[in-house]
Amino acid sequence: MSIKAAKASDRTGEADLRGRPTAMRRRGACPALAAPMPTGDGLLVRLRPASGALTPSQFASLARSAAAHGNGILEITARGNLQIRGLRAETVGQLAADIDAAGITVPDGPAIETSPLHGIDPEERSDPAAMEMALRSTLHDLLASPRLAPKLSLVVDGGGAFGLSALSADIRIVAQSPTDWLVAINGDGETAMPVAIGPTEAAISAVGEILSLLTTLGQGRRARDIDPALLRARFPAMDDIQFISSRAAGMPLAGSHRLEDGKTILGVRPEFGQMRASDLIALLDLATNRGATAVRLAPGRGFFFIGLSADTVPAMHIAAARHGFSTQPGENTEHIAACAGAGACGSAFYETRTLARRLIAAAPALFDGSLTLHLSGCAKGCAHARPALTLTGSAEGYGLILNGLAADQPDERIAGGRIDFAIERLARAIEDNKDAGESTAACLTRLGATGVSKALRQE
Repeated sequence: MSIKAAKASDRTGEADLRGRPTAMRRRGACPALAAPMPTGDGLLVRLRPASGALTPSQFASLARSAAAHGNGILEITARGNLQIRGLRAETVGQLAADIDAAGITVPDGPAIETSPLHGIDPEERSDPAAMEMALRSTLHDLLASPRLAPKLSLVVDGGGAFGLSALSADIRIVAQSPTDWLVAINGDGETAMPVAIGPTEAAISAVGEILSLLTTLGQGRRARDIDPALLRARFPAMDDIQFISSRAAGMPLAGSHRLEDGKTILGVRPEFGQMRASDLIALLDLATNRGATAVRLAPGRGFFFIGLSADTVPAMHIAAARHGFSTQPGENTEHIAACAGAGACGSAFYETRTLARRLIAAAPALFDGSLTLHLSGCAKGCAHARPALTLTGSAEGYGLILNGLAADQPDERIAGGRIDFAIERLARAIEDNKDAGESTAACLTRLGATGVSKALRQE
């Protein structure tokens, strides 16, 4: 969403913004600047700067604006996008003005997610940021079509040390060489269906064909809705495509990393993807003083500092920890998706982060990396949109869902006062029943709802 467009929308829709925000902002829509989403702590805006790149000064300006016009809480999503919480109808336009004044470009249309180390990773096959610019320039009218689904997703993966194979998307554009790109739809690096391959111009043309198909199918359709026969009619050579598979991230997000050309970058993760503006500003000021020149938002709820010299990294590790950020890979918090929780969101029934820390201490067997633990303060499930081991808050206590969404029927209900007991029993059930070499996810699947329920009810 360009800032000018956001301002215009704020003016033309002012009565609705102030009078009936929930009618305009249905759940499932993308809460961009022109269409913030009501939550339990006010309006939420999600935005992605062009190519996911900011200067430290721009990021600090954004944090200051979040504190001035929202509740001072910023989040980075699993896909590497920014969210600003606690806004009010009358402050959204002020946020947009601050973003504009900081020189931050937030493009129109659906988010196009790019490899976070674009342009600096010597291992990448081609620059995804240049491809994003070409897509937006050539396909501007199609990308701006109101008939496209609000959450339509495009990924441009240039390859390299931090590839985007794990990200699912409606449309994937994956570098095959410095000149050729693969276009695939509906899936991640392993499951997406290839439809075209060729140089930049051919790839952009293929993306345009797909967008045109989506606009003709009807309002809000996604790539999964395209009839395969219709697809083959448009792309008759698609079944014969030979391509190089998209590469998974070769490095963890958190931690200091030295690229092949000797450059040092530092990956930082806010605890559970959420940070207070004051902590973020303090960390950005320190990073700037130590030579950081850029910030790159990254999938996995974090970001990279670019431009630090190797001798400043140890001090940055210490400073990050002091302000609530992790710079160590493999921490248990990486496997937890937690919403804002009670105290930050009026819809939440429990403090998600407090419970997360108790779970990490009491049930370490949960965190072998085989599953995601979703802590949702209510049944909306804002923090995680995929099936997971989920604890949903309600007025009666907690709902435990072994592999599902926050809104699903619980496999077991836990009274609020018994949550610590339930955590202890769940941990013991895993320890007592897990076979040698078996993952926690496989153990819970084998136990099933009946086995887990029995374990939780034992005195």
